[in-house]
Amino acid sequence: MSTYFETVNKSSRGQSFVDVPVTDAGVDTVQFLEATEGMISLFDLLGNPAFTVVQNDMRGNVAKIRARFDAAPSQSATLEQLVENEKGEKKRTATEGLLWLLRGLKFTQVALSRSQADKSEELTVSFTKAYEETLKKHHSFIVKGVFAVAMKACPYRKDFYAKLGPPTAPVDEELVKWNSALGSIIARLEAFYASGNHAKGF
Repeated sequence: MSTYFETVNKSSRGQSFVDVPVTDAGVDTVQFLEATEGMISLFDLLGNPAFTVVQNDMRGNVAKIRARFDAAPSQSATLEQLVENEKGEKKRTATEGLLWLLRGLKFTQVALSRSQADKSEELTVSFTKAYEETLKKHHSFIVKGVFAVAMKACPYRKDFYAKLGPPTAPVDEELVKWNSALGSIIARLEAFYASGNHAKGF
């Protein structure tokens, strides 16, 4: 029996963060975007429309990055190259989009890491704590309220994990690998933004 992660990898645009190429030149843009789209669909497993706000935000930022790639593919092979190439322009739409996408991805990555570390912690707690650690400081009062509702709408832990795969499937093993790879990519890109002041003004 396959897990959610294996199913995503086998889909038409499937890609896992584990398989996203990372070289000295940076993180492969196209494969990163495909892996991110697979992760966005993970929120469907939470089974509550309150998470649509999270998904829509991420999809919007993916679209900004993809539009930049389509406009200048030879200068956007990696995310780092894409940001550097856009640096001299007045409006850095993709640079800002990637920054916000990373924040959303880190929120998810931290929540799942907490969930993995403490098997007794319910998702409501994992996602709430992750939100406080990552996204909350960047949000307005109104958006904080929207997220508060979404966090309370998390399903029971056992129900969520059952959707990731059957008891006989290596769900924990797959999730750890997937989340660890995502964490490494986030850390690399955060350091890149910090070193070049790419996030200045956002």
